[in-house]
Amino acid sequence: MPNYDEIKKKAKDALETIADVSVEAYKIAEEKAKVLARKARLNVEIAHEKTVIKRLRLDIGGIYYDLHKDDPEEALKEKCDCITASLDSIAAKRAELEDLKRSNKPPADDEECGCDAEECCPDAEESGPAPVEEEPAPAEEAPAQEGDE
Repeated sequence: MPNYDEIKKKAKDALETIADVSVEAYKIAEEKAKVLARKARLNVEIAHEKTVIKRLRLDIGGIYYDLHKDDPEEALKEKCDCITASLDSIAAKRAELEDLKRSNKPPADDEECGCDAEECCPDAEESGPAPVEEEPAPAEEAPAQEGDE
């Protein structure tokens, strides 16, 4: 029959081994968690920097267009011409909207916009015109009345 002290010693040794392994596993898991957290933080910071770059590139493009729209560099001439054409189209459509508001006349269904997106901007998406940030509407617009909708 096994001795009680022997069983006690074996149990104690087994528990110490389990405790040592558990501590080591905890340390490994802690290190892995720190690495994963750092990777996640770096990915978030990279995404933020990319967002900043995109916004600044858009700002630079807008500034360039405003400064050089009448005489752009050759490499940017086609893009500047497309922007100018789009702005002219927006102005014409806004004028038509104002006319329609004043006359309450419905638009003709068979009228086309007159834009040839493929000719003007060959790399434009075929799913329709690209979204354009609208300029703020003029402040002198009259408030909508019940019959104007």
